[in-house]
This record gives sequence, structure tokens and C-alpha cells, in this order.
Amino acid sequence: PLADGQFRIFEFARNHAGFIGAAVRCDAPVRLYFVFDEILSGEDVSVTRYACANVVTYDLLKPGAYRLESFEPYELKYLKVMVAGGACEISDLYFREYANPDTGRASFSSSDPALNRIFEAARETFKQNAVDCFTDCPGRERAGWLCDSFFIGRVARDLCGNTDMERMFFQNFLLPPRFEALPDGMLPMCYPADHPNSNYIPNWAMWFVIQLDEYLARSGDRATVDALKPRVLALLDFFKAYTNRDGLLEKLPAWVFVEWSQANKLVQDVNYPSNMTYAEVLSCVARLYGIPELEAQAERMRATIRKQSFDGAFFVDNAVRQPDGSLKLSGERTETCQYYAFFFRTATPETYPALWRTLRDDFGPDRRATKKHPEIHFANAFIGNYLRLELLSRQGLSSQILAETKGYFLKMEELTGTLWENDTPTASCCHGFASHVASMLYRDVLGLRAVDAVNKRVTIRFADVPLESCSGTMPVGRDSVTVSWRKEDGAFRYRVHAPKGFDVSIDASRLPFKAVRE
Repeated sequence: PLADGQFRIFEFARNHAGFIGAAVRCDAPVRLYFVFDEILSGEDVSVTRYACANVVTYDLLKPGAYRLESFEPYELKYLKVMVAGGACEISDLYFREYANPDTGRASFSSSDPALNRIFEAARETFKQNAVDCFTDCPGRERAGWLCDSFFIGRVARDLCGNTDMERMFFQNFLLPPRFEALPDGMLPMCYPADHPNSNYIPNWAMWFVIQLDEYLARSGDRATVDALKPRVLALLDFFKAYTNRDGLLEKLPAWVFVEWSQANKLVQDVNYPSNMTYAEVLSCVARLYGIPELEAQAERMRATIRKQSFDGAFFVDNAVRQPDGSLKLSGERTETCQYYAFFFRTATPETYPALWRTLRDDFGPDRRATKKHPEIHFANAFIGNYLRLELLSRQGLSSQILAETKGYFLKMEELTGTLWENDTPTASCCHGFASHVASMLYRDVLGLRAVDAVNKRVTIRFADVPLESCSGTMPVGRDSVTVSWRKEDGAFRYRVHAPKGFDVSIDASRLPFKAVRE
């Protein structure tokens, strides 16, 4: 029962996307406010924590019994019910989940309960951001943003066993004859969800191409890739207008986006992370469509970036065009810029060993506590921390990945049961790209390095991680790949199941003890 002016706050088990419902009985007209959010702000529910009016209002104009359910899906863990104008009784409060139903066959379990909870948080995050289209978050925007889709596309294959949703995501970009309100050649940053104000993120169009390159390997869907060729080549034509005499992109228009951090304040005039990304775009187009001269252009760009941006210790984020026409480095260096350099192969651990050792050993989730390299601006979750973990994976640093996974994500799991846009709960606390942690746990902890459904190959690479056991199942079409292992009596005992007709390669050379297949 709630009287006029009273309220109650309800806490659900975890952050969920869906429809709020309840039964209400009132003896006089009453107004109900359902106010909700993903976290508590102090001890209350904020209606505007991240620039949304998170409130649904019901005017019950006559006495009686009502069944209420919100018309739209929302994201929440906390619900505050407020009453004005009279008294009423609330019962059967519920939440109808709105989520992808196809992840039930996927599993991950280890001897570390914290890792298991993080995997489930990643699964929940994916489910809520992959209902009918890849979305960035089910609460604030509920729309299909590029770059987010690069990461969630990987997870869709790993948790659902197919690339159906990713294929639909790309096919959306084939449907309109042109994208209204955008310059010729540019792709929308968020689609289907046109921005009639003509805004766009040129970097997100780059990530579209990089994802397309991976999609072909995941799906074998040559038809979709070939159908998109005119759009991809038109995008390259768009960027030609912003290529300076050094062969780098300069003064990119609209919303140049690198990351939610200081890196986003250093995007003009020549932004090196953007150019590192574009060099990878050229390499991707060269592979996708057999245009080798684009790979040569990409290598020239990387060489120029190395010459201009590296200051002897770190890569500098940007250079500014001076009145005399020269370029001058800003001197500003971000953690994220370093990760872009390595992720997009402008740098490698072999060509920049000292910088790589510094990043590997001194950076990560504990750097605010250690206060190392305070002059280097911190990365954020979207996307620097994820690029970092990808770089550790390339070097086979599974134990470090395991530790940093808990350092970055355990606090998120404990607070909301989902994974966030930022490394603090200041924006979306259920962001699609963040579900990539599930793919990382399969690959770097379980050891299921790669599943190539197109060529029917499974690659397993076991690592010596500080766990006593681990097991997991990854759907592959209607079948699955299952891997399990345990440490027992000084041996590493493992089992592998793969679909019929798949070749399985197993690398246990990194283990310090005998590997025994059962």
C-alpha cells in the first residue's frame, strides 16, 4: 500500500532490459510515477543520471483494478514507484525481459567464481543488446552504432553459433539508395537510426570496413561483401578529399571520435589514432577486393605516422597545422593512442620493444593506484581497455589477461550484473561492445583460440593460467565445440569435442607440465 506522497524503491537481481509491469488497485483517481535507473545515486533513484528522463507516468482516472505494463522496453535494476493524488495498492510487480534467446547453449565455468560471474555479465550484456539489431545500449539509445558492432559481432558468433544477426546488420547498409543528410560516400555512424542533423563519425565508418573484413572470415558470406563494394570504395573516395601532402588524413569533419577520454580532445588537425585506423582500413579493402596498391598506401601511412608521431618514448596523439604551414606535435600523449598504434600494426612489440614493455608492465587497471606515468592520459573502457586486452592476447599473456579482467570488470558485475560503457558508472551500464569479455574468456582462459566454421577448423592453445579447472561450450551452427581441462596429479588433463568433419589442432607447448588428452 502507498498513500499520497509516498514511494517505495525496489531492487531487481541485476540490470535488465524489458517492460515494467504491475497490478494496481485504487479507490480514487491517482497518478503513478515509475522512476528507474541502472544504479542507485546515493540512496535514491535518479531520473536524469545520464541525460535520460527515466520515468513512466500512469494517470488512473477512475477507481478500480488495473494491469499496467510499459509500452516500450527500458533498462533498469532499481525501480522507484511514487504516488500522487490518492492512495493505491501495488502488487505482482514484474519485469518482462526483452533479450536475445539464442545464447543458452553457450557456457563457461572455471574454478574461479569471479570469472564465471563476469562471463554471465557479458552474456547478459550481449543478450540485451542483440535482440533484433546490434545496439550500443538498451537504455539510452537502443540503436545500432558502428564500432560497438565490431566487438559485438565477434560475440554473436561465439554465443549464438552463427552470423545471422551480423549479416542482417550489414544488409541494412545496402537497403537505401543513399543516406540522406550525409555527404556522398560517408556511412551513418548509427543505422538504422538516421541523424537528420547531418552529424556523423568518420572513424565509425572506418570500423565498418574493419568489421566487414572479419565478418567475411567468420561467415564466408562473399555475396554481402561484394554487394557492399561500391559503398566501401565510395567511402575511400570521401577520405581522399582530406588527405594531405604527407598522405595522412587531416582536419576530418564532423564528430571525430577516438575514445571517451582525453583522446577525444586531441582529434585535430592530424589525429594519429584516426590515421592508424585508416591505414588498417586500406589493408582491409586490399584483402577484401584484391587491390594491392591500397596495401602499399597503408604501409606508407604507417611509416609516416611512425616518423611524425613517435617522440622517442610514446606516440603523440596529434599535430596542429601552424600559420607558416608546418605541422607541430601537440606533445599530448594518451594511453589509448599507444593501443591504437599496436592494435592497427603501426607498431609491434618487435619494432618498439621498450614501449611495449612499458605498456605491458606499467599500465592496466591498477595504474591509478600505482601512479606510474601520470603524464600519459588514462584510457577508458570504450575502447582503450579492450584494445589493451587484445594486445595482451596477441602475445599469449593469458595469466595477465585473467588478472586484468577481474581488475577491470569485477566491480561492474558486482554493482549491476552487466558491463559498462565507461570504467565508472557515469553512462550506460549495459553496453553491447563490452560483452566482448565473453569471447576473450573463451579464447584466452579456456584456450579455445579460434573456431573457423567456414573452413571447419578448431584451434586450441592452452595456457598456464592460475586456475584448477575450466570448461566451456561454444555453439557452432546446430552443433558445438566443447573444451574442458583440469590440473590433477601434476598433469594437465583435457577433453575436446568438435562437430563431425572439423579438424582440431591442439597446442599445449606453453604448459609447464604434461598434457594428457582423455
